Parts: sequence; C-alpha cells; structure tokens
Amino acid sequence: MHFRSNGKLLLTGEYLVMRGAKALAIPLSKGQSLEIKATDNDGHPNLLWFAFGPHELWFKTSFELPSLDIIGTTDRERSARLQLILLTLQQLNPAIFDGRYSYQFKTRLDFEPEWGFGSSSTLIANLSRWADVDPFTLLNLSIGGSGYDIACALTEKPLHFQLKTMRPIIYTVDFEPVFRDKLFFVYQGKKQDSAAEIIRFNQKTGENDLGDAINSVNEITEQATITTSFREFCSLMDKHERLIGNLLERPPLKTVFPGFEGHIKSLGAWGGDFFLAMTEQSFTGLTDYFAARGIHTVFKYNDLIR
Repeated sequence: MHFRSNGKLLLTGEYLVMRGAKALAIPLSKGQSLEIKATDNDGHPNLLWFAFGPHELWFKTSFELPSLDIIGTTDRERSARLQLILLTLQQLNPAIFDGRYSYQFKTRLDFEPEWGFGSSSTLIANLSRWADVDPFTLLNLSIGGSGYDIACALTEKPLHFQLKTMRPIIYTVDFEPVFRDKLFFVYQGKKQDSAAEIIRFNQKTGENDLGDAINSVNEITEQATITTSFREFCSLMDKHERLIGNLLERPPLKTVFPGFEGHIKSLGAWGGDFFLAMTEQSFTGLTDYFAARGIHTVFKYNDLIR
C-alpha cells in the first residue's frame, strides 16, 4: 500500500493561528510518501520502520506488536514521538497492530527533515489514510497543533485555515500571485521546535487580550490573498512581521540582514526554518547576498508551490 501527502508553508498567522486567527497556508510540491507491507508473523510480530530523506536513510526503529514497545532505534527521542503517534492510531482503530501481522513501513521525504516542511504532518496524514481514521483527531490526541499543516497535506490548493472552538474551518482560495517571480523562500539554517515555540508564546502573552492582533492578522490574510500589487503585498507582510514581533518582543527578521534590497517576513516559528524574501533583484543577486552570509538554501516560489 502506498500513500503520499503534501508538505506545507504558512504565509500568515504564525503563533496566532492557535488563538483563532485566519491563516493563509500553502501546500508544497514536495511532500512525504509512505509504503506499507504486511507479512504473516513468525510468532514474534513486529513493526520495522525505515525513514528515508531525499538521498539516504536518516532514521530507523522497530517495535514489538501489539504492545508497540520500542525494540531498537537510531534515535530514542524520535522513536518515542513516533510511538506516541502509533499508540494513538491504535486507540482510534484497534483492528490495526493486533499482533496478527508483522509490518514494514518505509517513508520517504522529498525534502530535508530539518527544513520544517511538515515531516510530522505528512506522516500523520498518510497514517490516517491507511488506518481510516480522522487525521485531525490523530493530531490532537498525539502531538497536537493547530492542524493547518494537516489541511495542507490533504489539499492541492492554497487555503485559509481558522480554528473556531478548536474545530478547523478550511476552505481553498485562489492565491496565485502575479508577482510570484519576486517571491523566494530562504532557509535560515536550523529547524525550530514549533511546539516549544508555541509554549513560549503562550507563556509570554498569558491571558492578554489578543483580539486586536487577531483581527489585524485576519485582515492581512484576506488582503494578501487577493492583492495583485507587489508593493501592497510587501507592505502587508511588513505589517504582519511588526505585529508578531511586538507580541514576541523581538525585532523584525530584516534587521539581521542589513542592506538587503527588499522585504523579509518570518515564516512559522521565529528564529529558524524558512523565511519569505520579497525582492525585485535577480535570483543570482539574491543568492549571492545570502551566500555571503552563510545561507545557501534558496528556492524560487515556483520551485516549491504546486
């Protein structure tokens, strides 16, 4: 059996999407596939797990069945996280991992695991399809999150995502910027722990009334989705960057890149992962600028977006 799901990027709504803000999210052309083979067990049912990146095996582990106890692993922390997802999957569908069969699972990412394109969300989406369970329930009961990444995993078009009483409202939108040749995605060099960043954000904002900030993000999301003006789009992204920066008490990311000819917006958890660079300079000029600062992973918009 074979399944595949899309990776994701969140253009607007980082942090505040968990508080009910409307976010603009985009499924990527890069994603993750899952291949599953079941075999008759030999009296010792087990699950062998092999995770491949674009070029090589990057993680493997094995579990006893039906207990899902870890037998061996190359990464104990990663195995424990996977174990939690599989145990939750088993609770939602008790007919799987019942000990009648042994399994071999092979996953393959189209992107590097540290890029933050959705290695967990694509996995949850693929496992949910196989086990015939609701992916948002699997997410909520295992590792948690807003679910926008799950929506992207299962959707082929850009979408607006919003939580209402903790239930996702999702609808696809026609976001096809005419200025896409001026949009680039740049990797800062380290993967951020989104869950840990959300905890820090919640600790910092506490019980503060974020209604005005959420309304502002909603307006930015709506306007950024429909504008045909590159200048207006950049202005909206700058406004979003300042808004989130004020809540985090951190300066806009562009302050890290003096002399950059354009605009920069953080994406996802601040401090790592990818950011959006908006500029009218050539691709060569852009890559030369970032290469001089030790940054070498830069994608054109059309390289990533479906």
